Amino acid sequence: MKFNRHYIESKGLHLNYSIILDIVEENSRVLDLGCGNGTLLKLLKEKKNAKGSGIEISQDEVIKCISSGLSVIQGNIDGGLKQFQSQSYDYVILNQTLQSTQNPDYVMEEMLRVGKKCIVSFPNFAYWRVRYNFCTKGTMPKSRILPFEWYNTPNIHLLTIKDFFEYANKHNFTIIEKVYTTKAKIRTGIQYKLFANLFAEEAIFVISK
Repeated sequence: MKFNRHYIESKGLHLNYSIILDIVEENSRVLDLGCGNGTLLKLLKEKKNAKGSGIEISQDEVIKCISSGLSVIQGNIDGGLKQFQSQSYDYVILNQTLQSTQNPDYVMEEMLRVGKKCIVSFPNFAYWRVRYNFCTKGTMPKSRILPFEWYNTPNIHLLTIKDFFEYANKHNFTIIEKVYTTKAKIRTGIQYKLFANLFAEEAIFVISK
């Protein structure tokens, strides 16, 4: 993990990328939902020899991906993944996108259908600094990972780590692995094992049916 982390940091990219690079096995088939300009897909292709595809709603970003030699189609993941067969990918990735989907329940259902494993990451809205901000200022919280105003935020279904565990139990899927980060560092201390919902700024889960 250290090599990937140093490489990611040297490129000025999000820590999530190094964590996902370490999770995904060599030569895997990967589908990246809301892939943006394809940076993660390109890294997976170069570093893990992944056979990657992506879906992105922005036409401009799709053009960037295609110009980089990536296989990306324009589409809205809220409409589902009907064009993909069940269990056709080793990993389906939803990185920092779940909270901005219109139909997160349906998106999760489709991810678990298409992917043998799914990687989901999101900012934890129960992080103590977010709670403190809300309680002291009485306005919608803002932070490094939640920098938007209430009127222009793309995040419309904010959730917490506790919410995600309860959702997993209700929908009968398995949490295979979990990684918690705060201030762009992976956290493994006892407080994160016992009180991750309070101390973790972000979470990455590997899940499967």
